[in-house]
Amino acid sequence: MIQRSKKMKKPFAMTMIAAALMVAGSVQAKEVTDADIANDAKTTGDVVHFGLGQQGQRFSTLDKVNVKTVKNLVPVWSFSFGGEKQRGQESQPVVFDGKMYVTASYSRIFALDAKTGKKLWKYEHRLPEGIMPCCDVVNRGAALYGDLVIFATLDAQLVALNKDTGKVVWKEKIDDYAAGYSASAAPLIVKGLIITGVSGGEFGVQGRMEARDAKTGKMVWMRPTVEGNMGYKWVNGEKVENGISGTTNATWTGDLWKTGGAATWNGATYDPETNLVFAGTGNPAPWNSHLRPGDNLFSSATVAIDPDTGKIVWHYQTTPHDGWDFDGVNEFVSFDYKDPKTGKVIKAGGKADRNGFFFVIDRTNGKLINAFPFVNDITWAKGFDLNTGRPIYTEGGRPGNPAAAGEDGKKGKTVFSAPSFLGGKNQMQMAYNPQTGLFYVPANEWGMDIWNEPVSYKRGAAYLGAGFTIKALHDDYIGSLRAVDPNAGKIVWENKNYAPLWGGVLTTAGNLTFYGTPEGYLKALDAKTGKEVWSFQTGSGVVAPPVTWMEGGEQYVAVVSGWGGAVPLWGGDVARRVNFLEQGGSVWVFKLHTGK
Repeated sequence: MIQRSKKMKKPFAMTMIAAALMVAGSVQAKEVTDADIANDAKTTGDVVHFGLGQQGQRFSTLDKVNVKTVKNLVPVWSFSFGGEKQRGQESQPVVFDGKMYVTASYSRIFALDAKTGKKLWKYEHRLPEGIMPCCDVVNRGAALYGDLVIFATLDAQLVALNKDTGKVVWKEKIDDYAAGYSASAAPLIVKGLIITGVSGGEFGVQGRMEARDAKTGKMVWMRPTVEGNMGYKWVNGEKVENGISGTTNATWTGDLWKTGGAATWNGATYDPETNLVFAGTGNPAPWNSHLRPGDNLFSSATVAIDPDTGKIVWHYQTTPHDGWDFDGVNEFVSFDYKDPKTGKVIKAGGKADRNGFFFVIDRTNGKLINAFPFVNDITWAKGFDLNTGRPIYTEGGRPGNPAAAGEDGKKGKTVFSAPSFLGGKNQMQMAYNPQTGLFYVPANEWGMDIWNEPVSYKRGAAYLGAGFTIKALHDDYIGSLRAVDPNAGKIVWENKNYAPLWGGVLTTAGNLTFYGTPEGYLKALDAKTGKEVWSFQTGSGVVAPPVTWMEGGEQYVAVVSGWGGAVPLWGGDVARRVNFLEQGGSVWVFKLHTGK
């Protein structure tokens, strides 16, 4: 056969080679479509979007791994990110066509064989000197669209790679890293648009959301999340004004809106039923609230944006005039809420905010339905007025004004505040199980001494105007995975953890809830009772959300392991309490042991 093939006539041989290349090309050309993304929550053979679907429920209909079989869940493979670049690993893997795409610290991304863990390619973004990520060199995941895998970098760029080869297809600058901008969130894909935010709220940046053509990286619209700034859209490549966000100086004093923070650093979700993008916004800048009277829109809030126009449809501010660094960036998860009084089903969204309250909001118009604590200790507010939607502030709960009478002008009155600025919940993503009707919230119980100081803006410098010391509230635990009933407005069960929880949650039709701990364990709980039914030690702290998918008749579960994030950098007494935890950088994949 070999001798005959050498004697083949050239036209025939060329035809055979061309045919083979066409077949190979067709295999490589399998692309992620808008339909794949829209149906991600319903399909089980892949995970093509952050949150296991645009709505961010992190619920899988898979049930082969369940409360009875999970005891047989064993590791299949583990892949190390390698080198000395460990630090925090907060990435959610995405899986498509037998390949896993997972980002790592220092703006790296790997393509792996999803069954074996074999490395297919790696891209390592060249970072300049002087990047200013506030809360570790993390990345939370990539987006898939067409033949591209796209992720954000710590020097505030977006990079699109060919998902089969790892070659750069396009690269676009978001903003100037020297001014404090960075990017770490997983992008959102909506109808061919890649929608991203910005990090850098501690450096006086201007928060915003941006939409680009996912295939080319070209801008479509930009929407500021600080009131007073002009939005833009691009028509035939030309930049056109698209209306100011809110009203200039309505809730901001003087020129403070130009450096107002409200960074959208944790990404966004999308609800196709209302055609709205829901973006959480960070703290207003500076932290010293006495320098900026007013509500300081649209900081510490959720804004609903029309992806077709780039305009804000509604907003709800969870912490007006924030003085505690209670970023409102936590994810807004769409779900159907059944009114316990009328039985009416309302298109709603749930949000476990950094300020310690769980919010249920009508996602069609932003009207508050309910707000209740999901942590035990809250000092800054007594609750929320459901008629006005505003907090009932605790008298004396705000750190003092350094310039007030009786103060020395250098430091205002110190107050104890709970939760701490790291929040009742931070970047770690909760999950919603429509079968149990419960949200699974990784919560933390801690407080802080906080005081205000004078501050002025300087480009590229920290812009806080506050000092703080974080403190644990209990000797035996800080973190607690809590099942929250949004209808009853209460915690149904909890599973406490010594160290603070910093990783996301996955829940499944197998009546399981998976989450990781900084002590290194990936755990599975009975979703109805909270009883622990399985755990595995990954070798380093888990501060990332698990995922699951089905391939070849086998259900796989995966999670990234690697301790880091904001806690060891900002945690003060709490950081020292958990300084025994080891860093790392790897992804672990599990499936059921069949005995074969």
